[in-house]
Amino acid sequence: MNNQTQDTYRFQVNLSGMINILSNHLYSSPKVFLRELLQNGIDAITARQAYSQGGYEGRIHVEVSRSSTGATLLIEDNGIGLDESEIHEFLAMIGQSSKRSEDFLQTNTSFIGRFGIGLLSCFMVSDDIVMLTQSAKGGPALEWRGKPDGTYTIRRLEGIHAAGTKVFLRCKEGSELYFEEGNLQEWLFHYGALLPYPIQLVSNQTTRLINPPSPPWVKDPQLARKHRSEVLAFGRQVLGETFRDFIPLHTASGRTGGIAFILPQAVNLGAKRNHRVYLKHMLVSEAAGNILPDWAFFVKCLIWTDELQPTASREHFYENVQLEQVREELGNTIRQELMRMAEYDPDRLQSIISLHALSMKALAVEDSSFYSIIHEWLPFESSFGTRPLGELKQQSPLYFTATLDEYRQITHVASAQSMLVVNGGYIYDAELLSLLPLIDPDVQTERLLPEEVSLSFTDITPQERLDYYESVRLADSVLQKFRCQVQLRRFKPEEIPVLYTLSQESAQWRVMEAAKEVSTDALSSVLGSLGASIKDAAYATLYFNMNNPVIARAFHPAHIAMLPSIVEMLYCNALMMGHYPMNRQETALLNKGIIQFIDWGMTASHSTGGDE
Repeated sequence: MNNQTQDTYRFQVNLSGMINILSNHLYSSPKVFLRELLQNGIDAITARQAYSQGGYEGRIHVEVSRSSTGATLLIEDNGIGLDESEIHEFLAMIGQSSKRSEDFLQTNTSFIGRFGIGLLSCFMVSDDIVMLTQSAKGGPALEWRGKPDGTYTIRRLEGIHAAGTKVFLRCKEGSELYFEEGNLQEWLFHYGALLPYPIQLVSNQTTRLINPPSPPWVKDPQLARKHRSEVLAFGRQVLGETFRDFIPLHTASGRTGGIAFILPQAVNLGAKRNHRVYLKHMLVSEAAGNILPDWAFFVKCLIWTDELQPTASREHFYENVQLEQVREELGNTIRQELMRMAEYDPDRLQSIISLHALSMKALAVEDSSFYSIIHEWLPFESSFGTRPLGELKQQSPLYFTATLDEYRQITHVASAQSMLVVNGGYIYDAELLSLLPLIDPDVQTERLLPEEVSLSFTDITPQERLDYYESVRLADSVLQKFRCQVQLRRFKPEEIPVLYTLSQESAQWRVMEAAKEVSTDALSSVLGSLGASIKDAAYATLYFNMNNPVIARAFHPAHIAMLPSIVEMLYCNALMMGHYPMNRQETALLNKGIIQFIDWGMTASHSTGGDE
């Protein structure tokens, strides 16, 4: 086998292309350059703390100044600094983390940065980056100048310089927004509100402290209960909302904690979760939707952690085993606090449930022990109005419908009969009502079908049955093609003329028939075969209310000629009132009936000269 000469080449990195990727694809906004510089400063301070023997206090100084040539921003830290070898290694090697060698200062897990690309983000707002740095370990002070074309220079500085790093950025055209004092003040607080070292912003000879000293409840969230007003004020300042209550968050390891602020208004189940998460006290994400269980959509959280793994943009976290464990523990913290409220502060719990019943129900479905403790406060819609479950369960058996349409069909009729029926059609409700006997054996629940409401109806008299025999037979024949039978009854309220009820087989048959109308021939044939097995039992019932004056008049023998059209129209009306989708045949029947009644009206008006 012949040996072939191989040449080795190195990848060429287009720095301008890298900056475009950072700006448009990795980072959410150019303003994150501030976070990256703060992060570098905090990491340098952390490293110096480990290196120093004590008596050292870290700080970060930010200063913006303006001249005829534009704005300049200075970000200074009094951290560990860099020597020349570290500059070449950390600032010239794109993608290499400054925390990955075997040196203690570089492997310490208290560092925030992991990807070695933070300084590049500054090119999004400046064409020139100048860094002055003095290593605390000795050696000369150095000046590093970087340009977006990928070149950089290093120059040794004379004289004595304090340990630390200064980064100077000159505003490039189009980036003025990121050098305005008001924005800098807002964004520095946005990213660094929980940082343990003071951040000072200097502008126009005015010095402002950006972040107040960290309150004690940041180290131990359970202390937040003793600082209620302070915690609520902090939540308003950071999250921009006024909250009235909160739940402290913590994990068993103590490496993740936070505050779950209870939203002051009800939220939709599909609402976007926007929790704010700080990694090593630096804001990483303000829209972390996966940090809590899905059922906890009634809270907005401030969370701080040092154990989750950020993505390359440092704006989200990897979905891994560690995140799953933290999410479960934080969810358990919220669950346990709600259960504690049920025992020691029921009024507070009731206030939360009244706003966030849907979230409470979502949690109750997952956790039967939680359900058993808080179920009496959960509200449910019923034919007696919206009532807490503790009041409704006094009725036994407790009837409920499985769907909203079923409830709409029978609610007025059941209410008029003084019959308690709970609407189980909303998400989680039917499931919770089915589970109720498991947590309270003294309660019996039973699903109610619309056809079963007819058991409370009053039958007509034998004489009425004889008088209306021909009318009922005719009405029955009219609705045979729709597999619907006719029954005359008396029921309340009188305002309801008819009630359409479906057996389970009839409901299935209607679904199959509707599907056949929009299916291919082959699928229609399959559906037809499936429907044949239930067709004989698939009969619905249309109850005519003889207490209603229109029905009593329509079924009078004197109007038997008009009865078929009246029955057809009332059948269509009952379908619409019950929210049943109408098939093509039924829609055509409705249109034909409307036209026929218009014709009758016009004929009657013509024959009487419009006087009647």
